[in-house]
Amino acid sequence: MLEIFYPDHEVKDAYGIDYEGLYKKGFRGVIFDIDNTLVPHGAPADERAVALFVRLHGIGFRTVLLSNNKEPRVKMFNDGVRSEYIFKAGKPGREGYKRAMKLMGTAPENTMFVGDQLFTDIWGAKKAGIVTWLVRPIHPKEEIQIVLKRRLERIVLFFYHRKGRKPV
Repeated sequence: MLEIFYPDHEVKDAYGIDYEGLYKKGFRGVIFDIDNTLVPHGAPADERAVALFVRLHGIGFRTVLLSNNKEPRVKMFNDGVRSEYIFKAGKPGREGYKRAMKLMGTAPENTMFVGDQLFTDIWGAKKAGIVTWLVRPIHPKEEIQIVLKRRLERIVLFFYHRKGRKPV
């Protein structure tokens, strides 16, 4: 039952993923969450985020930022990385993920998702048939509703890790 929330991959952060290797395997689109995935909650794009998107676009990836935040927050981050974006995405619903793939011209089999939350990011991407990468939250400061979800996530991750899956 908890398997619906299990990520396909778990890594320390979005910056250490082997994007070049994934491109060689046929992936062409990357959908990203923003807050606590790429930067601390509410922060603008930093040098590391900008460099990642330059790298991804240089490899040949199409990218979309998929956020449940309002447009001013998403646009502020996007001003630095210059990606397509969708705000008020309605995660974990499938529609935002489908819209992201349409923007990129990709399909579930050649799209991946990178995010920090199981019950919105990962679950929604899995429902859309997309390969998922769970990253550790960048910063411990989070809104109260997310803090409460993190407690439930720990339970899911306990069973995920018990099945022998370990973060890379």
